[in-house]
Amino acid sequence: MSSMSSGSKRLGLAAAAMLSIATLTLTGCAGGGGASNEGDGSESTSVTVFNGATGTIAENFNPFSSTALQPTLGVIFESLFWYNAASDEPPTPLLAESFEWNEGGTELTITTREGVQWSDGEPFTANDVAFTFNLVNETPELNTTGLAATAEATDDTTVVLTFEENSFMQEPSVLGNRGIVPEHIWQDVADPITEINSNPVGTGPFKVSTFSAQSYLLEKNDLYWEEGKPAIDEVRYISLDSADAATGALLAGDVDWMSSFLPGLEQILADNETLSYVNTPALTASIFTCSNEELGCEGPQTDPAVRQAIYQGIDREQLNALAGGGFAGTASPTLVLPERDSEWIVDPENSETPTNANVEEASRILEEAGWVEGSDGIREKDGERLSLGIQTVTGYSDFISLNDAMSQQLREVGIELNPTAITYNEWINNLNIGQFQLTLESIGLQPSNNPYYSYEKWYNSENTTPVGESALNNNTGRYSNPVVDEALAVARATNDEDVQKEQYGIIQDEIVEDMPYIPIYINSLLTEFNTARATGWPTNEDPYALAATWKSWDNGIVLKNITPAE
Repeated sequence: MSSMSSGSKRLGLAAAAMLSIATLTLTGCAGGGGASNEGDGSESTSVTVFNGATGTIAENFNPFSSTALQPTLGVIFESLFWYNAASDEPPTPLLAESFEWNEGGTELTITTREGVQWSDGEPFTANDVAFTFNLVNETPELNTTGLAATAEATDDTTVVLTFEENSFMQEPSVLGNRGIVPEHIWQDVADPITEINSNPVGTGPFKVSTFSAQSYLLEKNDLYWEEGKPAIDEVRYISLDSADAATGALLAGDVDWMSSFLPGLEQILADNETLSYVNTPALTASIFTCSNEELGCEGPQTDPAVRQAIYQGIDREQLNALAGGGFAGTASPTLVLPERDSEWIVDPENSETPTNANVEEASRILEEAGWVEGSDGIREKDGERLSLGIQTVTGYSDFISLNDAMSQQLREVGIELNPTAITYNEWINNLNIGQFQLTLESIGLQPSNNPYYSYEKWYNSENTTPVGESALNNNTGRYSNPVVDEALAVARATNDEDVQKEQYGIIQDEIVEDMPYIPIYINSLLTEFNTARATGWPTNEDPYALAATWKSWDNGIVLKNITPAE
């Protein structure tokens, strides 16, 4: 991954990527060490976070807003449960202690945690949970997860959600991806859509202290429900402008937590004993193809044989060395993470992508499909040259390196690749409306580790559109397969994992053959820490949370678990 390059936006397109020391404002932040708590003579502990924020910071702590500042979800507002994207484990109870579905998947009963207070001292109850979900249900603009449920608090610790149809697969979105708000505050909010919520009242481990356009400060929530947490007094979030600024600030001790690919990371660590890092690969860097002629896609990539040849023709070991810094992991053609979620891969033959290029196999596939070698070595068929454009974002240095290397590799099998680097806005628009032949993007980090969420998002025919119409960051490959759609419908209607796995096997057989999204590798997800002021950060041996600084929900888990350095 490049320095704050593709990882943050490619993760669901969450954060921007380029940074500059010019706007770094560190007065009073963690770089100054422990400051005295005014009046009591004790030392306060503070950490500084760079989470990809660039330029002017716009104040917005509205947990319903798609542009809310990142610590809004998980650090200030909490969900009912937390799903750890770094490992395969059951959801962790937060504001709820248990849940139970009825047999038909139309009713979800949730038992909430007792003894929780809002940061203003008011008690948290099941009424707040019911209010939150009813507000979402009644306000379409807030309903980003397609929730179709009403909620009723039957007592202070029980809330029942009633759905219009079988909704087992909405479970992670309901339980783990919805910040609960206080009814006594939000019942008086005039417009929950535009509200910036400048003085947020939450249940999370921290609350807002001060805000400016260059940085903002969170302070410990002394009313937090988990005893002894958090141990850190303050967290400052800052904005930067350039990649050099992020690296410089980390090395100077002015940033304690950031996620960035740093060239020469091992040497940097060797020279700085207070720095450490964790690598939690979770994003499958892939070649997205506009695959469907019937929906308006044009070019050789609409031929599955061409997509298969690309899959076989790239040398992933070389690509990792050239673009991944050697930190990338092995992907699977099923788009399941083979190390974390191997139990969901039905056919062992589909567990992992090839390590090196199989030029012979790629050439055989193309020959059998009628693509013959031209005078310059590039194949052609029916007068069409096997020449393809591939797009990425200017500044995504790792993806640019991938394109350059793949251009050379694929010439060996007679495929001409023509890379183009464009602005992010142009790239995301082209991706959504299908104005591309090939483009680089990452797949991963859905509501839970169950493959249903990736398959539903990227392969369901209902989640795509004809070229020219926006697919809204869903099935941008314009893939359509009735066999896949039917298997998704069966998996959606049950919470029996054995039945789901059987359906995923059907899906995997189809997508491995059709390859509308061609996996390259599991991109590195590097996060760096300064241990001079705080310890207890996630490690490669103990990834107790996904440590990326831009990862909502997980950030609250990390910040309440770190402790002041001795």
